[in-house]
Amino acid sequence: MEKYLLNLDEEMPKYLQISKHIEKLINEKKVKDGERLPAIRTLAKFLDVNTVTIVSAYKLLQQKGYALQKMGSGTYAKGKEERKNFLKQYSNIYKKVSGESLKGYIDFSGETTCSEFFPVETFKKVLNDVLDRDGAEAFVYQSAFGYEGLRKSINNHFWDKRIDTDNIMIVSGAQQGIDIVAKALINVNDNIAIEKPTYSGALNVFKGRRANIFEIDMLRDGIDIGAFKKILKKNKINCFYIMSYFQNPTGSTYSMQKKREILNLAEEYDFYILEDDYLSELIFDKDMEYKSFKSLDTNDRVIYVKSFSKIFLPGIRLGYLVSPYKFKDRIQSSKINTDITTSSLMQRALDLYIKEGYWKDHMKNLNEAYKERYNLMKNYIEEILKDKVEVNMPGGGLHFYLKISDKINVDCLELFYKCKKEKVIITPGVLFYKNNFDGEKYFRLGFSQTNVNDIEKGLNIINRILRSFTS
Repeated sequence: MEKYLLNLDEEMPKYLQISKHIEKLINEKKVKDGERLPAIRTLAKFLDVNTVTIVSAYKLLQQKGYALQKMGSGTYAKGKEERKNFLKQYSNIYKKVSGESLKGYIDFSGETTCSEFFPVETFKKVLNDVLDRDGAEAFVYQSAFGYEGLRKSINNHFWDKRIDTDNIMIVSGAQQGIDIVAKALINVNDNIAIEKPTYSGALNVFKGRRANIFEIDMLRDGIDIGAFKKILKKNKINCFYIMSYFQNPTGSTYSMQKKREILNLAEEYDFYILEDDYLSELIFDKDMEYKSFKSLDTNDRVIYVKSFSKIFLPGIRLGYLVSPYKFKDRIQSSKINTDITTSSLMQRALDLYIKEGYWKDHMKNLNEAYKERYNLMKNYIEEILKDKVEVNMPGGGLHFYLKISDKINVDCLELFYKCKKEKVIITPGVLFYKNNFDGEKYFRLGFSQTNVNDIEKGLNIINRILRSFTS
């Protein structure tokens, strides 16, 4: 107990001093990862403070990721290194179980559509048609901005010719699109806003630009607008990265009201919106309307990024970007500096695939197949896991984001390892936060790579593991 002794300063809140002291002990490894902190009454008596002070100190430690409360057991220390090491471990673990060995696992970590749904014969026909039509020309480098035919098809079929084709740029997936925009528009110490939690790939791009990152909590219908306004009033925000449909990882979709309000704020506070339109093709809720931020944008404030890879096939690295006229040259220059061009043959093939109506048919087939999986998981979560997790039913997309009940004495890291031991792969929530101390009670379950039988089997395993930690 002696290591917890400190002289309390009357000018600073006592709970804050105690919290800082314990945080220091954890960082210096004088209190080890997983070590039980003193009981509230014991520490209160030792430091001659009331129990409310200790409760407040422990709560602050939990918020900052330095402690974990286990119901009926006490509060336990968690160090920074544990989280940092886990990020490397998760990456290495996933590499080891990928490829052929992944077939022995039930994979709930997938973010892209399953290869079994890819129309191989149809796409083979399209490729042959392109080669017969264009010959060797199909392999010639295109403009760095993309094959003109595909850019026109995107405008015609997805935008009803409402945008300028010259503002459409073909990219190698959404990740490259985000990276190109970040290089063009974000400098060191620029202020950017992101959703909390958010897509880890985008988060890593912004960290790499050494930007000041402001997080806004996600709610069921989009970000907390009130919290966003407070940030905007105090800080000059340059860019706001946003996922409009089935946000990764929360599954939340923005309401029409919030879309319009955020667009108005962009004009009022002079910032730009980087919209990542993620899996909006997979809408299972018949009452949900599709309207992107870009389609509602009357002030040219939205930079729109769309990936074909996630919804079509990951190996076909294609997507597109629509830039505001103001940034067109800067973003195009950033693309040129990133790579020379995106595969000419694949661009021509996708162009023909869209023109021939195959894209529309494929999306219809995907919706039917994934709606079955979605409903299976939704019903299981509602009926079997209802007392162990909390969840926002997304109404579409390819995943669910679950919060572990306070009654369950386990965090997402321990749950991940327990599941892996039983050949089930989940995605821990800590991967989606700027501060990896957040998200410890959350995990994501994707159903894109998992068939109906494996979904049931995997969910039963997760249910059994969670039940074993019930207090």
